[in-house]
Formats: sequence, structure tokens, C-alpha cells
Amino acid sequence: MLEFLMSPAVYSFVRGPLVWIAFLVFIVGSAYRIYVMISTVKKEKLVLPYMSLRYSIRSILHWVIPFGSVNWRRHPVITIVTFLFHICLVFTPIFLLSHNILWHESWGISWWTLPESLADIMTLIVIFSCVFFFFRRIIASEVRFVTYPSDFLILAIAFLPFLTGFLAYHQWLLPHEAMVNLHILFGAIMLIAVPFSRIIHMIFGWFTRAYTGSEFGMVRHVRDY
Repeated sequence: MLEFLMSPAVYSFVRGPLVWIAFLVFIVGSAYRIYVMISTVKKEKLVLPYMSLRYSIRSILHWVIPFGSVNWRRHPVITIVTFLFHICLVFTPIFLLSHNILWHESWGISWWTLPESLADIMTLIVIFSCVFFFFRRIIASEVRFVTYPSDFLILAIAFLPFLTGFLAYHQWLLPHEAMVNLHILFGAIMLIAVPFSRIIHMIFGWFTRAYTGSEFGMVRHVRDY
């Protein structure tokens, strides 16, 4: 198995066709999910009439700012871990130096990159945040009650690309070639999983928050934050 993971053929596949497939599924699948959502919303007579740009923006701003809502302030540990997790999860892969080099080699584009020491810290934040969320789902009764096996699978999908990337960078545990191939493989799985799992909340969450803010502001005349 180790020899298979280290083979140049595996690297050529995960670095080439698999990456293209992952991005294609991610983009087309996400676009389709958005299309279905918009089509469904148009059929519902109680959604669009309640939408308000003013209350949507007000709600979104309060919820994307750390401690901007009452609920965030009531749970400071969850707030800090959640915000750090999402910030590092999104920005580390985008601005990582090694990823930037691959973008330049493949498409001739590049942008600002994170210092490698900072990228290391951000990667560890994602790893330990996943561990935190894992044990929280087991220990906290209010979370355990609404936890399904798929929630642990989603955590693993987010966890493994960062763990393998960290191990590959430091050349720990497995030979470098094998760990790099695993890292690319798990990264592709994460992209492919987005349209078919609750990770799609990275897109739908904005619409949900906009509607909630509009309903609370226009209809109930109260704050949702």
C-alpha cells in the first residue's frame, strides 16, 4: 500500500485528473444547489416578500463579527474556536505558499502568500478545532442530541486535508511522496463533498441568515442577534 501511494502514477492522477474532477464537481454541484434553492424560493410566496436588504445586511454583519450577537457573547469559547476555525479553514489553503506555487505552475497566476510559520499555526488551529468539535459533540448533551454519524464524517473531511498537509510539510510519519498524495486526495474529497453535504452551509448560510434577519426585522420587529 505504501509503495502504491508513493508511485509517480498516483501523483500524476491526484495532481492532474482528480484535481480537475474535484473543482468541476465543486463548481457545477454548488451552482446546481444554488439554482435549486432559488427555484424553490420563487415557488414559496412567503419568502421573497419578506426579504429586506437592510435587515439582511444588519443580521449578517452582527453574526460575522466575533461577539457581535448575544449568542456569541454567551458562549465565548465556542465563539473564539468557531471564528478561528472558519477563518483558518478558508484562508490557509488559498494563501499557502506551496498552493500558490501550484497555481502558478498550472495556470500562471499567483498572489500574496502567508508566512510559512503563520500558515503552520493556522493549520494547527484547524486541526485542534476539529478535535474540539469532535469531543464537544460527544460530551455536550445539547449537541449530542442533534448529532448524527454524518457530522463526524464531515469533521473528518475537514480534518484530514489539514492533518496530512501538516505532516507532509514537516515530512513526518510517512514518506513525503505518500503523504503529499494523501493530502491531495483528501483535499479533493473535501471539494467534492461540498455540494452533497452540510458543508454547503458555506454558501447557504448567507441566504439563511439574510432571510432570518429580514423576517425578524420586518415581520416580528425584533432583533435576531
